[in-house]
Formats: sequence, structure tokens, C-alpha cells
Amino acid sequence: MKRVDLDATHILAADHRTVEDLFEEFEKASSADRKAKLAKQICTELKIHAQIEEEVFYPALKGKIDDDLLKEAYVEHDGAKVLINDIEASGPDDEYFDAKVTVLSEEIKHHVREEEKQQDNMFQQARAADVDLKALGQAMLARKEELKAQAESTGLPPAELATIRA
Repeated sequence: MKRVDLDATHILAADHRTVEDLFEEFEKASSADRKAKLAKQICTELKIHAQIEEEVFYPALKGKIDDDLLKEAYVEHDGAKVLINDIEASGPDDEYFDAKVTVLSEEIKHHVREEEKQQDNMFQQARAADVDLKALGQAMLARKEELKAQAESTGLPPAELATIRA
């Protein structure tokens, strides 16, 4: 039986790699059908990822890491959610479809840098803080399974904005 890595930061980093790979596939795709499928997959992955971060990970870090970093993360999520909802509501025949997916990819790259790549990033701060990353990871994986099941059965609703008024 494969051991599951329960460290919350490792789970989130694995999500980041999955989405980066999907964006790469989207860039290489030539058929509208393939692009539509990949865009849908990207949007679903990102909605689930943002939701587990906002419901479980970020609240556990509040008051324990740089507050500005957390606030920026919520706002970055909302910027991505606006695009996600728009991409999901359109399709490859929309003249801006590819551009929207490309801009979403760029926003996610920036967000990933702040969470795990730049100096003194969110994941480093979380590891240095008094946060039980394994317990968080378990809670995140449980919620992720619920959201995946919902995505496969009834579908996920449009992403809800936390900080931006539409």
C-alpha cells in the first residue's frame, strides 16, 4: 500500500505541479475539444485547491505567519476565480478563451511563487510556525475527496469570491 504524504504543504505543492502540467498540455493542444477538456480540468483542480486552502490551510495560519502574505493569497485567489468562472461559462469558440487560460496560468505561477518558491514564502513560514501540518493535511485530503466526489457527481458551483465584490 502506498503511503500518503500528509504534510499540508506537500499536498498543496503536488496540486501546484498537477495544474502546471495541465497548463502545459493546454498550451500544446491544438483541437478546440482538447482545449475545452483541459480548461475544464484546470478550473476544477483550481476550485478544489483554492477551497481547501481557504477552508483549512489559511485559517490555520492566521496570526502565525505574515498577515499581508495571507491577505494577498485570498485576493490572488479571487482574481483567479473571476477568470475560472468566466472560462467555465464560455468555451473555446470565445475569441478570448485561450487568452483567459493563459492569463490564469500566469496568475497561478505568481501565486505558486509566493506560496512555495520565493524567499520567506508561505510554506516556509507555515513550517516554522506552530502549526500541525500533518493534521491540516488530513483535514485537507478529506475535504478534497468530498469536493472531487461533488465535481464528478453534480459538479462544483461557480467559485465564490472572498475579497472582491463583483
